[in-house]
Amino acid sequence: MKLNVTRRAMLMTGAAAMLAGSLTAGIVAAQDKPTLRFSAVFSDQDIRARMMERFAEGVADLAVMEMHYGGTLFGQGTELVALQRGNLEMGNIAPQDIANQIPAWSILTSAYLFRDPAHLQAFFASDAGAEMKAMAEEQLGIHILGPTYFGSRHVGLKSETKINTPADLAGVRLRMPGGEAWQFLGESLGANPTAMAYAEVYTGLQTGAIDGQDNPLPNVQNMKFYEVMSQIALTSHLVAFDLLTISSSAWNAMSAEQQTAFQAAADEAMAWSAAEHQKREAELADFFRAEGLEVYTPDVDAFRAYAQEKYLNSPLSADWPEGMVERINAL
Repeated sequence: MKLNVTRRAMLMTGAAAMLAGSLTAGIVAAQDKPTLRFSAVFSDQDIRARMMERFAEGVADLAVMEMHYGGTLFGQGTELVALQRGNLEMGNIAPQDIANQIPAWSILTSAYLFRDPAHLQAFFASDAGAEMKAMAEEQLGIHILGPTYFGSRHVGLKSETKINTPADLAGVRLRMPGGEAWQFLGESLGANPTAMAYAEVYTGLQTGAIDGQDNPLPNVQNMKFYEVMSQIALTSHLVAFDLLTISSSAWNAMSAEQQTAFQAAADEAMAWSAAEHQKREAELADFFRAEGLEVYTPDVDAFRAYAQEKYLNSPLSADWPEGMVERINAL
């Protein structure tokens, strides 16, 4: 009997040791993977939230992604500073926020620069795009993985008075995010830009604090802005994109092999998101018409000519890299 008890005790002790060893190995493996906090102002209903879920799956062997949507961790415009201070590892950063610190980047925020999503992607894959990304890495300590296209921006208004040229927007309080680059974009359309946080736009339209907003159609649907607007003018004034960005310290902590795998996962997720946005844009114009909004195309050539003249005659263009406009146009 004693022999059997002893043998049983030994077996149980051995099993416990094996379990403990397995748990310890699992903890160590989990600890080997860094936790990367990601912050964005878009909601968890946004196509880009699903993009980030795909990305998280793609890098599951490399890192644990901790997602924060809707500006709950860092507000709009503060993510870049959080990355620089080491308070955040990854963010969906607006190029306008980079332009606030690197004036040369304002070229990438100008109206009617990129023709379509393919042109945008071609730029970031080119030598010219690599130069702009390197500029941000060297001066700001961030590594840009690529552009997250989220639709062409159009003007949506509460008023029922249709617009056809920039002159028709004179005096219109058009909500734009804060920052010089965003505000100038509003001016380049002929409007009176009014700074307001993204989360406040619905109430701003509802109360009349603003007369309109500019966003891609998927954003208008996600945030339900169409409920407090009467029309959308398809100005297509900006191929809208943010930048999937990681801090240089987090990026440099990876091996070259890990960086390659990380970039590949980002490329796949961003390409999927861009395709989904283009598909959704094609569907939404009819959706908004069914909701009672007037959706129409104004004189886009008039808007383009007005905007380009405004930019070229502004102090902003003085900081643009020489020949960059021509290089972008040639892609």
